Amino acid sequence: MDERAEELFSSGRRGTQRRQSCWGGDGQNLVTEDVTVVEGDVATISCRVKNSDDSVIQLLNPNRQTIYFRDFRPLKDSRFQLVNFSNSELRVSLTNVSISDEGRYFCQLYTDPPQEIYTTITVLVPPRNLVIDIEKETAVEGEEIELNCTAMASRPATTIRWFKGNKELTGKSEVERWSDMYTVTSQLLLRVGREDDGVPVICLVDHPAVKDLQTQRYLEVMYKPQVRVSQNYPLQGLTREGEPLELTCTAFGKPQPTDMRWLRVDDEMPQHVVVSGSNLLISNLNKTDNGTYRCEASNAVGKSHADYMLFVYDTTATTEPAVHGFTQLPNSAEELDYGDLSDSRAGEEGAIRSVDHAVVGGVVAVVVFAMLCLLIILGRYFARHKGTYFTHEAKGADDAADADTAIINAEGGQNNSEEKKEYFI
Repeated sequence: MDERAEELFSSGRRGTQRRQSCWGGDGQNLVTEDVTVVEGDVATISCRVKNSDDSVIQLLNPNRQTIYFRDFRPLKDSRFQLVNFSNSELRVSLTNVSISDEGRYFCQLYTDPPQEIYTTITVLVPPRNLVIDIEKETAVEGEEIELNCTAMASRPATTIRWFKGNKELTGKSEVERWSDMYTVTSQLLLRVGREDDGVPVICLVDHPAVKDLQTQRYLEVMYKPQVRVSQNYPLQGLTREGEPLELTCTAFGKPQPTDMRWLRVDDEMPQHVVVSGSNLLISNLNKTDNGTYRCEASNAVGKSHADYMLFVYDTTATTEPAVHGFTQLPNSAEELDYGDLSDSRAGEEGAIRSVDHAVVGGVVAVVVFAMLCLLIILGRYFARHKGTYFTHEAKGADDAADADTAIINAEGGQNNSEEKKEYFI
């Protein structure tokens, strides 16, 4: 560096710092921008001059060591490379940026008075080793499990989001700082059900240094059997005397049910009923078979059942029941959440009850009709016998001039037996 340059350098260091832009006394404008770069990438620093008069431009590092003086690089760091040099711009690249490169870099313009502004390099560090830890590898339906997602060594601190399938959940995060790095741990408490089995739980990171960084774990949930009873024969219509009935029980659970059995609720199973595995067969129905038949299935988690309510009709019966089907009853209120209920065979009993109600209604109608008829007959009778009666005692009262005469006339008439008759008008 010659004496002229040394003198300019010394005077430049005594100049005032300006951020982003600086106007000199001669109207020259020194401009630069802050730089944000991901660790390991390339940062580009640009010192530009508007209305240049060929003044010297140089770039200094945070320790105020000269990186470039015009197009000459005094600093022995090969990561700094000249990109462009002219009277109006000095542009330098810094490769393989690390956190130690973060800080203020100074652009100096040797004018009278000297001008100086600074640009700030900010280094972003993406999180490393994104990991989900789960409290239990296999959970049981209804349990609450804990999951923790950790994003280590990031700068700035990352934001963690949770998803179960496509539904976003809320976790609780804690931030720890180690030197210039941040480690974030997010905790998620999740109550699982059978519908969660095989569903992915995703830990997603929001960070300016990285996009779409995520990891996931698939839930494994054990649950009680889901039991269903289906009628193979008759396929539809009534279950009549003398006809066969065939039922099949199916059960699904995790683990798969290992024990399945048929029983008759509140009664013994008829001797002529044949049970073969999941099938129940009655070859010749009779009314003693009426009742509720239950299929039970169990696994390591618990036991569930489904009921079939049988009513045997006469061979001449032709009326279809109001509702035809099956009843699958939950073992607990919790099972109601999973929609394990089938249709109900109880409609057949409802049909019987509806017949009883019809008979009672008919009898009441007949009684009411009879009472109405009786009232009509009595009304007509009283209407026909309504009138005025004149007795013998009143005879001659109309022709008498006074009361005494009327009495004499009435008494005189008592001797005549023919006039003792009553007359109806």
